[in-house]
Amino acid sequence: MSESLATRPAPASSMPRGDAEDPRMPRLGQSAGFAGFIAGDWGAQDRTAPVVDGGAAAAAAHRARLSEALPGRVLVVAGGRAPARVNDCYYDFRPHSDFVWLTGCVAEDAVLVLTPSGAGHDATLYLPAPFRAGEQGFFGDAVRGELWVGSAPGLGEWEHALDLPVRDLSELDAALAPAPQALLAGHADRPAALEGRATSIELERVLAELRMVKDEWEVAQLRAAVDATVLGFGQTVLEIPTAIRSGGERWLQGTFDRAARTLGNGPGYATIVGSGPHAPTLHWVRADGPVLPDELLLLDMGVEVRSLYTADVTRTFPASGRFSEVQRQVHDLVERSHRAGLAAVAPGRPYGDFFAACMEVIAQGLHDWDLLPVSVDEALSPQGQQHRRWLVCGIGHHLGLDVHDCSRADYGAYQGAELQPGVVMTVEPGLYFHANDLAVPPELRGIGVRLEDDVLVTSTGSEVLSAELPIDAAGIEAWMAELRR
Repeated sequence: MSESLATRPAPASSMPRGDAEDPRMPRLGQSAGFAGFIAGDWGAQDRTAPVVDGGAAAAAAHRARLSEALPGRVLVVAGGRAPARVNDCYYDFRPHSDFVWLTGCVAEDAVLVLTPSGAGHDATLYLPAPFRAGEQGFFGDAVRGELWVGSAPGLGEWEHALDLPVRDLSELDAALAPAPQALLAGHADRPAALEGRATSIELERVLAELRMVKDEWEVAQLRAAVDATVLGFGQTVLEIPTAIRSGGERWLQGTFDRAARTLGNGPGYATIVGSGPHAPTLHWVRADGPVLPDELLLLDMGVEVRSLYTADVTRTFPASGRFSEVQRQVHDLVERSHRAGLAAVAPGRPYGDFFAACMEVIAQGLHDWDLLPVSVDEALSPQGQQHRRWLVCGIGHHLGLDVHDCSRADYGAYQGAELQPGVVMTVEPGLYFHANDLAVPPELRGIGVRLEDDVLVTSTGSEVLSAELPIDAAGIEAWMAELRR
């Protein structure tokens, strides 16, 4: 990777950029011959702003909902910037989800300001303009210079695509000077004009709670994310024989990540691939082990589409294509729990109903296997919870722009609320018997099973968006066999 020849001043919170110039030579930016010659003879480029169809209209509707929730307040939401990996090398940029929900914009260092006007708010987007031919930054800035990053939409292109007034970021200071009490949310890595302003817990909470109920456009994005994820599962499972021979878990992780980058923006979270004794580790993203031919393989994966909405799906596969008797026994219990949880998702029902339904099945099953030291009732009591030794994690969450969506919401609006049509959530019970767990018989040690589906609450019940992937052991075996034909 090349280093930038000259750099703009580094943001206060970023690493300095590198400089590859020979100190014995004049800096290119000071060379009149170079600067004059590189400024001219450049043809037109396509600088269309990358806004997903329907995204601008959806964002406008979202802003209207926020305006209604917080009338008369100046509201500021920052999109953020890419964090430095080292020196002038940066991680891929992904804007803050609240900012995306309100704008549909993916520009770096952008800030949305909502100013009270009449009964609502006027919205203005502030962002830095790219450097184009004729400007020193064109060749000297590796973040905003088009010679480095390719054609980039400017203020006008973004304004046209978003149907939203767009101003240069340099005007943000003056715009916010009359509003010292503005509520601020979004990415913590913010432009200098926002330094010294504290994040508003109130604004974060309101945004999280507004985002819980998805509109039709958002549901369509999540459907697309799930469909792409199902395709990614198919591509990944086809590579199991190769991963067994060589490559191991990382071959499968890389296979899905490649599919996610091709079908969407990328993986919505770090892809989990756990074979055999790694499957019980809840977030096995290290994926540095072999794929064992006679063991179970847990795949927890999701594609984030271009609009940045993500799926989150888990299935557990027999690497050989056939479950052993004990593997099927564990999988069948998790399946029964999963179906009980799915049946408890419906409008008007308390959010926690699916959790209780899943746990009751798990506790009863473990008791039937003589693994619980107490009765089922005692285990399910708040003072008991012995069954949670093998299911210590949560087993569901809201889903949307974030894989664990709406996490800033109050308890009463999340876990303590009733489900509403438009909520999209996961149901994901599991059993995790670690290889060194002496509380279970040897044949169970090293077995981990999770089943996770993405579920839309409808006006009459619920819809499993990821239903194309089977959840029963026989169906999984048949699906794998069909893939390999």
